This record gives sequence, C-alpha cells and structure tokens, in this order.
Amino acid sequence: MPHKYHHHEFDSTDALVRLKKEKNIKISVVLPALNEEKTIGGIVAYIRSHFSGDQALVDEIVVIDGNSDDETVAIASREGASVYLISEIVPDVQVRGKGTALWKSQFVTCGDILIFIDTDIFDFDKRFVNGLIGPLLQDDSLMFSKAFYKRPLYLGSGRYENYGGRVTEILVRPFLSAVIPELASIIQPLAGEYAIRRSVLNKLPFWSGYGVEIGILLDVYLMCGIDSIAQVDMVDRYHRNRSVLELSRMAFGILHVMLQKFERMGKMSVHAPLYETLQSMSGTSHSLAFSDIELQPVCEFEKKK
Repeated sequence: MPHKYHHHEFDSTDALVRLKKEKNIKISVVLPALNEEKTIGGIVAYIRSHFSGDQALVDEIVVIDGNSDDETVAIASREGASVYLISEIVPDVQVRGKGTALWKSQFVTCGDILIFIDTDIFDFDKRFVNGLIGPLLQDDSLMFSKAFYKRPLYLGSGRYENYGGRVTEILVRPFLSAVIPELASIIQPLAGEYAIRRSVLNKLPFWSGYGVEIGILLDVYLMCGIDSIAQVDMVDRYHRNRSVLELSRMAFGILHVMLQKFERMGKMSVHAPLYETLQSMSGTSHSLAFSDIELQPVCEFEKKK
C-alpha cells in the first residue's frame, strides 16, 4: 500500500524549511497553464508571498504556458513567476499538450524536487505545497507524492458531492482494479498535483496529452515500486468542471496510454493498432495523432542530442 498522509501533518512551513536546509536540496514549483487568467495570479501570488524570502521553502516558481490567448502570461509575470512559452523551450520539439509542458519544465528548472500544480484551482493554499513536499522531505525512501481530495461537481447553482473525478471513477479506477489492483489504492490517480524527485523524473517518458498523469504514475510504480509512493489528503479541491465532450476526449487519451502501458507490462495483448480518432455523438471527431505522443526520458533525449 502507498503511504498515506494528511496535509495537516505538514502545517509548519518552518519545520519543512529546516528539513530542506539539512538535506541541502532545492525545490521548484511548476505551473502548467493554458488560458487560466482567472486563477493563475492568485496561485503565483500566494506561493511567492508564503514560500519565498530568506527562509524560502520554494526556490523558484515556473509557469510553462501552452501559448495562451488570454492574459495568463502577463498576470503570471506580474505576480513574480518565471514564465516560459512551451514553444520556446527545446524548440525542435513542437508538440502541444500539458504533458509536453511538464516534460519541458525539466530544462528550465533547478529543483532537486519538482512540485507540479494545476492552475485551475479556486481554493489554492499552502497545503498544495507543504502537503506534497512534506513526505519527500521527511522520508528519503519516497520518490513521489500525489494529492487526493473530494471533488464536488457544480452544475448551475447546485453542488453535488462526490460527482467530480468522473473519468477516474468510470474509467481509470475500474481499469486499474482489473489489471493492477495495487494501484487502485491510489485515490486520485489523475490528480494534477504531485511532487517527484528529479532523479526519477529524468528517467520517465512523458505522454504529451491527457494521459500524462496516469503514465507518470504507472512508470513510477514500475521503476520504484508502490512503497515509493505517498498520497496526501487535501480534503477538498475546487476547480473548473469540464463538459462531457471534454471528458470524453480526456478519457480517450487516457485509455490509449493505459492500453499501451499494460501491453508493455505484459498485462494484456493488443492485436491491432489502436484507432486514434474519437467519434462523438455530435458527429465531430478528435484526433490523437499529433496531440498525444510519447516523449522520451530527458536523459535519453539529452544523450541523443
């Protein structure tokens, strides 16, 4: 079973700063963003005001922008983040997607531990930094910590408890339960908030699209084992809910990644190439051919370069 914590166990930032100094490590917070002008400023401002200065827990705040067409870049820069456009980092790799932003962050950060945080959170506070970094500072055997939380669904003026995380509950958890039951104990396998040691991260392949989170989880599990993984209870998370069409596209990308990973693990055999176009009820289609590819580990990429 993965180690389980509650974010309150790491409420003391001073205690975490002392551990950080004792271990002589640097910590980077990476914020992937695409058109998040409503939330990015508050997140960056909070991190800068609470975790920087003479007793800094966070050494740098890095926003990797996927070429937003709103004020995301201007706001993040104004609030003190180092902002990079995804198209300008490793410019010979011109692939869209959140996973590409995370993969490219390794080239523009200095941290021994990287904390990845989604930028659509409305109720951001210190638990998303303290809670994720705490287990890795306390226990050197842990390589990866992942947030979990309740995700209420908002429809109109109504709030529906336990209706968020629909792709997780309808696709991912049943699939994991059937193929790798040990990983079904990860409460939020698709959570976009996690911390990982660079020594592990550099060795992982990344999927550029929606499958990046499940891909990282599966590869950390394969490389380091379940005992290297921690999950931290953040209680609730409030964010932008997605439409059914968006969730369908997300599920399609995640399904591709899981099927390919499980085949490589010898858990199943896929006897024909997977179709890369999702047909929706509206008659429109969504293609994975360009937007969801696997990026090689950074160490292998640099070796080839």
